[in-house]
Amino acid sequence: MAEVKQHAPATSRNREPIRDVLARELPDRGTVLEIASGSGEHAVFFAAAFPALTWQPSDMSEAARASIAAWRAEARLANLRPPVALDAAAAVWPVDRADAIVCINMVHISPWDATLGLFAGAARVLAPGALLYLYGPYQFDGGFTAASNAAFDQSLKSRDARWGVRDAGAIEAAAQPHGLALRATVAMPANNHSLVFRKI
Repeated sequence: MAEVKQHAPATSRNREPIRDVLARELPDRGTVLEIASGSGEHAVFFAAAFPALTWQPSDMSEAARASIAAWRAEARLANLRPPVALDAAAAVWPVDRADAIVCINMVHISPWDATLGLFAGAARVLAPGALLYLYGPYQFDGGFTAASNAAFDQSLKSRDARWGVRDAGAIEAAAQPHGLALRATVAMPANNHSLVFRKI
């Protein structure tokens, strides 16, 4: 299994600050659906940090799901489920209910349709009051919070013109028609932010 395990260096740097925000926002019990789980390292860390919650990782990438499965096998956590194939932009998800949704570092490295699909899907599976948590780099009022984020935006767009650091205002506006309200914006290390939405 070791050869399929992926490692995302940013995970070890951001997981504790993200955990601290999630500790204030997640429900005491229930199922947390993680969208775009990537390597699976966050899923293992958060499942261990919140043992009363069931953590459901997902990713549209087969390689990512293999990595998640490898990390899960090593961790042997009873509350960490096998990964499921989930495309955020899809009209139908393999999960029809969740008590919270967590999505880390997806919005800027995916087409805008994925973000729109994320909000539509969250509206389908979340109950009123439930959490949708986003983490990553964002613009605010059309400007970057740091020169490094502007450079990162250009790097992303050079790799795929559909990618880029999104404006938090545009994200909030896209969420509103789906009954998702932005309740908090939390500054995080390395010029990132947490966006805390609640289903109305």
